[in-house]
Formats: sequence, structure tokens, C-alpha cells
Amino acid sequence: MGTSRRAVLRMLAGLVVATGGTSWMEACAGTNTFPAQSLPHSMLPAHPGRGTTLLTYYGQLHYKVDPLAWSPDGKRLASGYIAESLSLLQVWDANTGKTMLSCKHGQNVYGVAWSPDSKRVASGGGDNRVHVWDAAQGKDATTTSRTLLIYVGHTGSVIGVAWSPDGTRIASGSADRTVRVWEGTTGKTLLIYTGHAREVFGVAWSPDGTRLASASADRTVRVWEVTTGKTLLTYTGHSAPVTDVKWSADGKLIATGSGDTTVQVWEATTGRVLFTYRGHTDVVFSVAWSPDGTRLASASADTTVQVWEAR
Repeated sequence: MGTSRRAVLRMLAGLVVATGGTSWMEACAGTNTFPAQSLPHSMLPAHPGRGTTLLTYYGQLHYKVDPLAWSPDGKRLASGYIAESLSLLQVWDANTGKTMLSCKHGQNVYGVAWSPDSKRVASGGGDNRVHVWDAAQGKDATTTSRTLLIYVGHTGSVIGVAWSPDGTRIASGSADRTVRVWEGTTGKTLLIYTGHAREVFGVAWSPDGTRLASASADRTVRVWEVTTGKTLLTYTGHSAPVTDVKWSADGKLIATGSGDTTVQVWEATTGRVLFTYRGHTDVVFSVAWSPDGTRLASASADTTVQVWEAR
């Protein structure tokens, strides 16, 4: 089986850079090629105190599903999906659990991100490339969608991808220690940000699109000025590789997860630590803000998701 993003982060900089290539045009297939099933909540066992399962989405059984992203319109889910020699970007209908698209990425998918208009999905992976897929259809696909662009330039696996708030650019972080910003419609490299000493695990845009944050195995987070590539701030509060980074909706705060088992919240302009959340017992893989900024969720290798009172 392939290696998931989670396994890569678990190794924390023991990442093996993939060298294989894929064709410039990768097909996406629908439910006829990669059948999927979903189970409604009434067919699933209840777990008192653990929340109610609404749907379980199935694609290729027994293979790894990671990472995962909701479309901004809330109608679909996209995930990296590793099935032996195939690595797929899979899109599900969020209401029915039915597979809408299964796109052959080529090698392990480590990062998935939707465009703000929910019409395109970007994926980064072990082929060192960023793929942009057409996901604009509103009905089940049987042959369908296609690769719009493939961005070539990184020399290591692409682990993190993120769309700019206005949908015109894509940022990617890579095992080659760089962050790249691409023009969304042409795939042209606009800027290459250098400065990290180890692999870049995550990238995130500020809500106003003027800054980028990048999380790295070098134990730092860098905040960059988007138009110039200038480093505005280097955050050094973690004692282990930083696995994920997220901006608050107001752009004032940044949350980070780390191999040091903590979640930290700090000021985006000064790097001053406001909160350190302790409770996990293993690597924190990912963090996510609630839309109103009052809560913060974190997912860990200790098999728990914790929700914190953010402030």
C-alpha cells in the first residue's frame, strides 16, 4: 500500500521523495469505474456519547483515506485516497455518500484543497506536482471531469496545498523545503519562497490574501509577504516539527499543531504566544478553527480529536 500524509507526518521528516512521473493528462472516472457505497445512519451501530454517525462513505475498501476537505458550498467532500499502485483524488456527495469522481493522481496524495467557488480541486502528492481538477459538475460523473492543469516545478513531494481567498492562486509546500505560489489559470510559478531548513508540511493563506504561513519539519512557522516573498515573521515556539498551520477568520491569530503534542495559538503579526493547549499524548496532525473563531479542533496520533475553547 502507499503512504498517507498522516504516515509521512508521523515519520516527521523521514520523508522519502518520490521520483516517478505521470502523464500530463490524467483521467477522472465516475461511479462506473470506482464503485462506492454509503450506509445511512440507521444501519450503523450507535455509540452513546460519541456523536451520531450520519453517513459512512466507502470507495476502495481497506485502503487509506487521507487527507480530507469539504467544498466551500458544503455539498461535497474530497479526499486523497491510496489504493495500492493507484493514488486517487476522490470526491463524494456529502449528502448521499455517493462517489462523484475518482481521479488518478499518479502517486500518493498528501494535500487536497477546493477553490473558493467549489468548481475546482487541487491535489499535491508524491509525483512532486500539483494537479488541478475540474469538479464543476452538479451531477454524478460517469466518465468525466479532467485535469485542467498540472503544475511542475517542485523537486520533492508536495505535502500541503491551499487556494488563495480570491481563487486566483495556489500555494504549495514541499519536501524540497520550498513554498511556491502558482497562477491558478496558467500554472505559472509566480514566486518561490526559500528559507525553511526542512520539509514544508502545510501552507495557509491569510483571509485577506496578502500573507502566507508555512509549517515545517524545521520546527518553525514562517509568515511571508505574498507579493515579494519576504519573510515577515519566523515563529519558533514549538520544540518538534510543525505539522499544520491555520489562520483565524479575522486574520489576527495563527494556530499550529506539532510533534511536541501541543496546539499553540499566537499573534500573526508579532509571534507572541497567547495559548498553549496541552492534552494530546502524541503528534498533532491537524488543526481547524470554527468559523466564528471561538473554538479550535485538533486531531492527533493519540486517536482523539479535541475541541478547545479558543480564547
